[in-house]
Amino acid sequence: MYDGRIAQFTAPNEPFVIREVSLAGRGLLPGEVLVKVTRANICGSDLHAWHGRFNTRGLGGKLPTVLGHEMVGVVAGLGEGATHDTAGGALVEGARVVFPYFFPCLTCRYCVTGRRAGCARMSMAMLASSAEPPYYVGGFADYFLLPAGALLYPVPDSLSDEVVSGANCALSQVMQAYDRAQLTFGETVVVQGAGGLGLYATALAKARGAATVVVVDAVPERLELARELGADAVVDIGAEPDERKRVRRVQDLTDGGADVVMELVGSPAVVGEGIKMLGRYGRYLSVGNIGHGQTYQADPSRLTLTNKSIIGVSLYEPDALGKSLRFLDSVRDTLPKRWLESTAFPLADINEAFRAADTREVVRASIVP
Repeated sequence: MYDGRIAQFTAPNEPFVIREVSLAGRGLLPGEVLVKVTRANICGSDLHAWHGRFNTRGLGGKLPTVLGHEMVGVVAGLGEGATHDTAGGALVEGARVVFPYFFPCLTCRYCVTGRRAGCARMSMAMLASSAEPPYYVGGFADYFLLPAGALLYPVPDSLSDEVVSGANCALSQVMQAYDRAQLTFGETVVVQGAGGLGLYATALAKARGAATVVVVDAVPERLELARELGADAVVDIGAEPDERKRVRRVQDLTDGGADVVMELVGSPAVVGEGIKMLGRYGRYLSVGNIGHGQTYQADPSRLTLTNKSIIGVSLYEPDALGKSLRFLDSVRDTLPKRWLESTAFPLADINEAFRAADTREVVRASIVP
């Protein structure tokens, strides 16, 4: 019963090991939902964890575990009492669903004040041990087990798994970031990094009414795709290696500096440059830097004297995923199809998939069990 495979992560920089596991001796507890994973993207945080830059143990994580959280699937099993999805529809086996990969307690002071993304007792994918039942604790597996009370959104028939697979992490994360920055119509936006999140951020900024969107990256192919998604200008780091000139160009493009700069690189080295790209009252969104112990040099007077602010954004509130699905549905016929395309790898080839994602041979790598 519910036999399947997991790609076990034992330690940073070590190959994944495919294991056969089973829930035959455990079954499903009341309220649990077992999801058959149909697609799981390799996210930047998966790469950081694989390299050891994102220490999951710092969040209470155990090893070995199963990485992967940016996923979509179909309901494969229902524990007693699991009857409805977040939209109020009946939950049935075979239904396509997408869901947050983190699970707030709902009772701590952050949860009860409407800040579930900051839950003090958060549990999430990639943290539990895969050495013991229920095994299916991350997306790089045949199944993923949702705890009782988890949110599940039905996937519209108009959207493919390939399109939806990034909704519960990358897209919802930038949706939440723009909400936190209170991005308003007519403002200017700079996106640092044109990977998966950066491309979402570009398209979403234009959809939310940004007057000018500038994307900064070092990969020409990604910058070209950013243009297709609505970027008004791009800055190629390879073509312009001087930081001061890059900052000056952005300031010229945004009438003295951007209203919002979003960091999606995951490197502290870009933070100082991004702050310099802000205009007065600008908001710097730190999204990609999740590695502990990394530092950057900064002059705090650049914030104080110009009323700038830095906003750290981790996870998202539940409504961000619902809005992300509606956004994808609204642009499915207007934006170029290739911005959501991914290169698929079977679960057995996960080590090759991580290599390709890490070396940027592909824009987005997906595991398709």
